[in-house]
Amino acid sequence: MTSISLGQLADRFGLHLDGAPETRLSGVGTLERASADQLSFFANSKYRAALSGTQAGAVLIRAGERELCPSAALLTPDPYLTFAKIAAWWHPKVRPEPGVHATAAIAAGAEIAASASIGAFCVVAASARIHAGAVLGPHCIVGSDCVVGADAELVARVTLVKRVRLGARVIVHPGAVLGSDGFGLAKEHGRWIKVPQLGGVLVGDDCEIGANTTIDCGALGDTVLAEDVRIDNLVQIAHNVEIGAHSAMAGCVGIAGSARIGKNVLVAGASGIAGHLKVADGTTVLAMSMVTSDIHEPGAYGSGVPLMDQRSWQRNMARLRNLDKLVGRVANLEKRSETDGKHE
Repeated sequence: MTSISLGQLADRFGLHLDGAPETRLSGVGTLERASADQLSFFANSKYRAALSGTQAGAVLIRAGERELCPSAALLTPDPYLTFAKIAAWWHPKVRPEPGVHATAAIAAGAEIAASASIGAFCVVAASARIHAGAVLGPHCIVGSDCVVGADAELVARVTLVKRVRLGARVIVHPGAVLGSDGFGLAKEHGRWIKVPQLGGVLVGDDCEIGANTTIDCGALGDTVLAEDVRIDNLVQIAHNVEIGAHSAMAGCVGIAGSARIGKNVLVAGASGIAGHLKVADGTTVLAMSMVTSDIHEPGAYGSGVPLMDQRSWQRNMARLRNLDKLVGRVANLEKRSETDGKHE
């Protein structure tokens, strides 16, 4: 791990240093656990107590909060973003050597760039293409008519079923499945008839897809993730969904078929979006919310019930069951009041 002085670190990342420039650091850590040779950051007021007691050699912090920090400070308008850049520099990804592992099964006709790396027990179909610098970790499957873009990485046990096209620098984490059939069914005489799923999945450059997430292929056209979309673990994206650039979705989100999600949309964990809806650019959906109609204007929307103590929750739920009756009583009282007013 690279050791660097505070002065050098400040120069490298264009930061203002308030502290001894000769102090040397060799890594990063949390405010609670960082040692005197580590860098930490303060970006959330909830951690003020941890900041006051930190042993970190230096802290990334906003200029207006400098007086809260007992250590040397590197001043930045966005401590979390700066921390991400420094941590990535300190801990660069190690790319495996190019080549095809002896246990990999590569069908005749598959196109694999000389600089790509194919790991142990991978399977690559005849019509698949693996571009320059791409990495397939162990036990990955790249099915028919699939493309893995330049410098993309399938970490391990990733399955690209069919007609999946990944852009450059895409990262797909273990267990994810892209290009499986969408949930398309029609009914005839009480029995289900499967609707053929003939489209694909198109993933733009610089996207990241979390572990055990599933993205279904389109029924006719493609399911589309535009550039720089970030998807957490255990997310379900149904057939023909379109997600705009720079959007992000947290764990356990479910999006039903043909929903259109705009650019820069944030969807918090365990939320659901019904099918065939449109969500405006710049929308934020709060945790455990259910979107059942179009969102035309950007803003924050939520429908989940926040946590409360059990007694309060039971009392509120009992009142909720009577809400319809209460609305009817109020409506009747308003009508009687209007009638009485006319008679006066």
